[in-house]
Amino acid sequence: MAQVDVARSRIGTGPRWPAALILAATVAQLAIATFVPDLPQFEGKGFGARLVAYPAMMLLVPALWAVRNRLDRGDPPWTAFALIMAPFLIDVSGNSADLYDAVVWWDDANHFVNWFLLCAGLGLLVARGTARPRWELTLVIAGIGALLAIGWEIGEWYTFIRHGTELGTAYEDTLGDEALGTLGAALAGVFVGWRGSHRNDTWDRAA
Repeated sequence: MAQVDVARSRIGTGPRWPAALILAATVAQLAIATFVPDLPQFEGKGFGARLVAYPAMMLLVPALWAVRNRLDRGDPPWTAFALIMAPFLIDVSGNSADLYDAVVWWDDANHFVNWFLLCAGLGLLVARGTARPRWELTLVIAGIGALLAIGWEIGEWYTFIRHGTELGTAYEDTLGDEALGTLGAALAGVFVGWRGSHRNDTWDRAA
């Protein structure tokens, strides 16, 4: 049983540098978007607010983990943290390259892929806890993703849509984004659930 607990505690661990690199690249682009004038791809998209909100959201889960495990000398789940942070970098990079306006399908692909990455990272953290059946882990992760998708769309509306140029198409776009985000979360749930089930079988044999 001790071997099972140790193995589960290592889910999502990995090197620290990917998470640090993702955070640094995201903050650098946010600073450019906020302080360099006359860049049309950033106009009306609330990058002043994102400069504060994105790093805070990227560091929220690692900070909570550090507080909760302050007496634990185990390896932090840096791979899970990097997956959670990656969607913010992808979003900012897409804006920097003006892909949201230049590529028709970019926004839809982002909501699906980013929610898969985000929920895969969160799912790895959930999987570190008490062992759950695969179906339960899958549903928990999908549910978390659906709630986050709703919260994200509310934040987008409040930050820049309500005063921006996209208000006329916001309803249809919001429904599509929430659906794609939920699908990405569901796929992450299936992935983490399958991974967790496979590991549980291995741990049961080891125990």
